[in-house]
Amino acid sequence: MAFPFSIVVLTLNEETNLPRCLASVAACEDVVVVDSGSVDQTVAIAKAHGARVVENAFHNFAQQRNFANREADLRHEWVFHLDADETFTPELWQECANFEAEDFDGVWVAPRMMWRGNWLKRCTDFPAWQARFVHRKRFEFIQAGHGQREAPGMRMGRFNAGYHHDLSASGVADWIAKHRRYAEAEAAAYLSSPPPPLAQLWARAAIDRRRALKHFSYALPGRPFFRLVYQYLLRGGVLDGAGAWEYCCLLARYEGFASAAIRAQRGKAHA
Repeated sequence: MAFPFSIVVLTLNEETNLPRCLASVAACEDVVVVDSGSVDQTVAIAKAHGARVVENAFHNFAQQRNFANREADLRHEWVFHLDADETFTPELWQECANFEAEDFDGVWVAPRMMWRGNWLKRCTDFPAWQARFVHRKRFEFIQAGHGQREAPGMRMGRFNAGYHHDLSASGVADWIAKHRRYAEAEAAAYLSSPPPPLAQLWARAAIDRRRALKHFSYALPGRPFFRLVYQYLLRGGVLDGAGAWEYCCLLARYEGFASAAIRAQRGKAHA
């Protein structure tokens, strides 16, 4: 018998992306859409695909995912968390179905970041591990910048297969607007968090090194330019083919948003 698990999809006005997401998880008998006030056809589409819909106000990703785990009346103890612009792959489905829980509280999964139909493997730092497959009673998400991660002390496994995240699903203008908001959250998190120990830059686990490097990189002058050079040249984005240059330029633009948000929030704090 396959390992039983539920799927949660977070939504807000996702009528364009949701059908593709739900189609990729059609084999799951417990799909719950947690909607935060859509005014388009998102809820109707979810119900038409057989998903249950739960409404809850969105404060941040960690809060919304924790709400789903504890309050959405999920049928199974293990749950995979998706966003509407993300889709399951057959390989990921097979790995979830064959899962042996052992002593884990959650599992890291590496998304394949897609841009205009092309996988940007190098310039999106693959594998950038995300906690997405979790035990709904034992696992806790905490907010980290504009996203979420596992709370300290969670016992984590790791999958070989991943899901697809379509970064271009809603278009460039929406990407820019969204990342302006993300920059505000990133700046607030950076200014409120103590720096990690320098030794973490040489930590054994790549995920720990990446998180430390991200924190210390905020102090670099000319951060947007260095992000462009790092992602496109040093990380090999130039080899990712169509769309890589456009996406790396957008990443550099995002770093400009973040740097400006840090300066503005520091200014308000000292005013």
